[in-house]
Amino acid sequence: MSPSMSQDTPGLREQKKRETRQSISDQATRLFVERGFDATTIADIAAASRVAKMTVTNYFPRKEDLALDHHEAFVDGPAATVRDRRPGESALAALRRAFLAGVDRRDPVIGFSGPVFARMVADSQTLVTRLRELHRQREEALAEVLAAETGAGPEDIVARVAAAQLGGVHRVLFGELQRRVLAGLGDDEAAAELAVLGRTAFGMLEPGLGDYAVRAV
Repeated sequence: MSPSMSQDTPGLREQKKRETRQSISDQATRLFVERGFDATTIADIAAASRVAKMTVTNYFPRKEDLALDHHEAFVDGPAATVRDRRPGESALAALRRAFLAGVDRRDPVIGFSGPVFARMVADSQTLVTRLRELHRQREEALAEVLAAETGAGPEDIVARVAAAQLGGVHRVLFGELQRRVLAGLGDDEAAAELAVLGRTAFGMLEPGLGDYAVRAV
């Protein structure tokens, strides 16, 4: 084997893994939409993807993660936004800016998933429960970052209350978007309404959190 081939092999292996993962995700989404989440089995997904059941579970340990495949970005998003906020920017300002940017680009992580997918999620109590869990995990991740960024302890009540308020805004806005998508609003109309709701919701927190966790200039 030539040196160039040996150097390329790890990259090709990783590319194949990404392609396999994406294929499994795509086939799972298709089946979930066609049959419903609860009626679709891992065996169905494996057969459609032409892989073994173990391969599916190796890539996606939980069946719910096949449907909510942006769950990692969903959970870490607000915490990452606070970690990367600009000098002179508060946690609140950074999260509002990031949310409105997500609305502008119709980001699926904040709920722009289309009516068919939104209905599939809404019709599955398993997925509704998983979403609640992800919202909770997102709030906990945000609380940890807020505590670290303000030099407080991991159990700091201020960081936890701030995370609960900021996470609550994200949770309410996610629900508002889903309600509009399920009602048949197109992305552009839903985005226009969500931007107004987002400014209002984050603005309500300004008196209490406007000067909290401001990054030093």
